[in-house]
Amino acid sequence: MKIICVGRNYKDHVKELNNAIPDEPVIFMKPKSALLQSHTPFYYPEFTNELHYECELVLRVCKNGKYIQEKHASNYYDAVTVGIDFTARDLQDDLKAKGLPWEKAKAFDNSAVVGKFIPLAPGFNKKNIQFHLLKNNEKVQEANSADMIFSIDKVIENISKYFSLNIGDLIFTGTPAGVGECVVGDVMEGFIDKQSLFTVEVK
Repeated sequence: MKIICVGRNYKDHVKELNNAIPDEPVIFMKPKSALLQSHTPFYYPEFTNELHYECELVLRVCKNGKYIQEKHASNYYDAVTVGIDFTARDLQDDLKAKGLPWEKAKAFDNSAVVGKFIPLAPGFNKKNIQFHLLKNNEKVQEANSADMIFSIDKVIENISKYFSLNIGDLIFTGTPAGVGECVVGDVMEGFIDKQSLFTVEVK
């Protein structure tokens, strides 16, 4: 199992981090060890002083594939949830300034929170998935899949040009605007529509 992540997929988020709007999906990966296991605490990493939350829609891959066309992409995932791509922002900014890869800031152990999956029933409208994140019961992020620069199926097509998709892989589809810092004691809760799919406390 691998975790494939899309960066800069919402215009407002691109702008809030002063990045350029990409011509194609920005892809990075997290190892299996980045997945926070259910009922496992999330501990604030000792190597950062600026930990950020990034709430995202997450897809579950249900079929092996390579060079998948956009029109067939929906056959390759069967469930959706929300998750958090925890980011050591200070470390990421330093690495980017030096032209170095982001893995230390993005792919560290337990940096990927994944909620309870919702099976995609026939007729499910993946172009209209409303989701949001609460921090200490205050809404800090909210978006709809319709706001993506690159649609879910376009993302699948692009990823599969470079990486084979395998059953059980997870795809983080990008975070909307509203990312911000979290500290020890903060409680994060992720929703699709009104359904709570995960709760995680920073310890």
